[in-house]
Amino acid sequence: MTKKEFSATDFTELIQTVKQDILKTRLRVQQNANSELINLYFRIGKIISQNAKYGNKFIKEFSVSLKVDFPDAAGFSERNLSRMKKFYEEYRGLSILPPPVAKLPWTHNCILLDKINDLSVRLWYAEKCFEDSWSKVVLDHQIDLKLYERQAAAQKLTNFENNLPAVQSELARDIIKDPYIFELENIKEKAVEADIENAMTEKIKTVLLELGKGFSFVGSQYKISTPQNDYYIDMLFYHLELRCYVVVELKAVDFKPEFIGQLGFYVKAVDKTLRKQWDNPSIGLLLCKTKDKISVEWALETTNAPIGVSSYEVCTKLPQELLEKLPTEEEINKLVNN
Repeated sequence: MTKKEFSATDFTELIQTVKQDILKTRLRVQQNANSELINLYFRIGKIISQNAKYGNKFIKEFSVSLKVDFPDAAGFSERNLSRMKKFYEEYRGLSILPPPVAKLPWTHNCILLDKINDLSVRLWYAEKCFEDSWSKVVLDHQIDLKLYERQAAAQKLTNFENNLPAVQSELARDIIKDPYIFELENIKEKAVEADIENAMTEKIKTVLLELGKGFSFVGSQYKISTPQNDYYIDMLFYHLELRCYVVVELKAVDFKPEFIGQLGFYVKAVDKTLRKQWDNPSIGLLLCKTKDKISVEWALETTNAPIGVSSYEVCTKLPQELLEKLPTEEEINKLVNN
């Protein structure tokens, strides 16, 4: 009986399988360990809530005792114990801790507690944070930029519901914000479209952060040709979850109804020239300096191209700590290709 010979390909595949298993297991262990810690803090918070009264110094004495018994453990300062108390009191009305809350690191939960009073809004951010793997810096920044309010405000400024399948329509609405806030350096107050577009292309990683999870940059001034004419799309993206192209047109002026016709043409052109059989219908995103919502609603009723309309703002400085944590365009494309 001869021994089985493994080819180099077989061996590589086995190694890759084991590596993926190890990485997934490590992630599960890390998540479970984090959940155990969060639930421990919840239980400690309950004890503190039941015993800490104004002026009785319970938290101070509790902190000292825990530090003596667990000198190598962090997290038992008076400030952190007070946060555990607040953590318990915020969620004690629920039968269990919401899964996103239990899975988030404690520092993320502290940011949510300190900055957001509304429970439903806090849970929305916790879910987004978990889904998109936000660092604490990104979470803090998105709250400061009022991401929840901007997404809620944008829901009525699309015609996706009438022009896309139900599942894609719901996903597409989730990517729209109003306004978008693009953080670009060295942009003048009265910058023209080309200036803003060039700055967005140079700082594509910050643009992708604002657009949200799933966007992959295809190109700027992307050329679409007919036998007799060339057309140039301001920015073209592909959305990995929607499985469709997203055509972005940027207007450094107030909204005009004719912009809808132009963008609808570009969406159709992308469908005709780039869309493959496995792709969903392309969608359009029109970004204007300002807009009249009634005009937008009327204009959207004139087209069957799926389009969303939002205003945008340009900020000139992004926190350095956040910039350092963002992936480069090369890193993003490498991940997509893998």
